[in-house]
Order: sequence, then structure tokens, then C-alpha cells
Amino acid sequence: MAASEKADKAGAGEKKKTTGVYVYGIVPADLEPEQDATGVADGTVSVVAQGEIAALVSELSVDRALGTPEDLQAHADVLDGTARVAPVLPLRFGAVLSDADAVKEELLSAHADEFASALEQLEGKAQYVVKGRYVEKAILREIIDESDQAAQLRDAIRDKSEDAGRDARMALGELVSNAIVAKRDEDTRKTLEALEDLVESVNMRDPTHEVEAVQVAVLADVERQDELEKAVGQLAENWDGRVEMKLLGPLAAYDFVVTQKPDGQG
Repeated sequence: MAASEKADKAGAGEKKKTTGVYVYGIVPADLEPEQDATGVADGTVSVVAQGEIAALVSELSVDRALGTPEDLQAHADVLDGTARVAPVLPLRFGAVLSDADAVKEELLSAHADEFASALEQLEGKAQYVVKGRYVEKAILREIIDESDQAAQLRDAIRDKSEDAGRDARMALGELVSNAIVAKRDEDTRKTLEALEDLVESVNMRDPTHEVEAVQVAVLADVERQDELEKAVGQLAENWDGRVEMKLLGPLAAYDFVVTQKPDGQG
């Protein structure tokens, strides 16, 4: 057979490869996904095992672009659903390998000891996120009540046109912004103090909104979720009308053990 014919046949074979394996995370080898578990692009979730560890995967068309909000949500749903029943090491979004053999060799075998150790440390634990947002009117009233300068600036802009009160408005805005930063620091400290006996690790998150009061990720025993809920509920009661509190989880431990994509993809 001529070399050109061999190349043509090889090229034809490559063209037939239209699917890859999307990888969500690493789990113990004995994990069994729920039968109706679906992932990115409505793929059926399964496991590829190697020794004592496995990868959560689903089949994916290699021609399909990734990155829609639905893709990101499906990735998180698979991992968070798993975190409720077993330790899971999340991979960063978008990890795709050629086939199950590549998953075993390039991912699982290549990092077997590292993954097994991390899974052991995560046994029985999951991530929770504590979020709080100030009630805007309440926190502004609190700042003005506590600051003579803020009260004076508020009075200075009252009944004035936008142009006439521009400087005072800017000064008041800066004062309020600085006051919220200080209150956020103090309220975050109080939150961590309330949770310190219930959590193993803490990751402080940057605020995502100007009136955010608290946002921290914690690693805790899943068995202590009721205690976490009670502690956050007590904070919500203490801050009723001032801060709206909520607890998210159990989640995969994104803030603590997220691994890079395999084979240098990330």
C-alpha cells in the first residue's frame, strides 16, 4: 500500500473520532452515579475507575463548543450532587480527554497517590458558603445614625439639585462605601467566630456586591450541617432587618481542592 493511501486511511480514521470524554472530578472507585444523572450537553454521567480512584465523566461531541451558562451549571450540578454522598475533587470546567484509556493513563494513573490522599482528607466533608447581604435602607440609616459627618452631608444635599449638591453627594458616597467596608470586616469576623467550632477550613471570598455583608466558604463535616444551619440561623435572627443571611451547600470543595485540567489543558 502506498504511503499516501495509508495517510488517507489514517486521516479517515481520525475524522471518525467525533466524541471525547468530559471529566468533572475525581471520586472513590466504588462510587456509583445515580442512574438519571446527566451532565454537560445532557450526557449520561458514569465513572472510569483505576485502582481505588475514579473519574466522573460523560461523553461529549468534540465539535461542540463549551462555555454556555447551561454547561457551567451542569458541571456544578454533577459535582455538588456527588458531594452530598461522597468526597469529590473537582476539576476545573472544560477538561476533555480523548477516551477512557486517556482518562486512566493521563489523569488517574499519573496522579494516583495525590488524588487518593486528597480524597481521604475529604472523607465525610463538603464545602458550604455563608452569604449575607445588607438591607440597603437599614445599613444606610445605621451609618448615618453613627456618623455626624454622614448626617451633615445628607442634610447638605437635601432639596438641592444634582449639580448644586454634587460635591456633598460624592463625599457622602465615599463615606458610606468606607463605612460598609469596615462593617463587612466586623460582621465577617463575627460570622467566623460563630462558626469556628464547626468548620475545619475557611476561605475568605471577595465581595461580589457593594452591600455584601459576608461571603465565606467553609469546609465542614456533612454530619454537622444541622449545626451549621442553626448557627447561621442565629446570626440571621440577630441581624434581622439588617442583614439577609443564607447557607449554601453541601457543595464540592471548589475553594479548597480544585485540581487543574489534565494534560496541561488549564
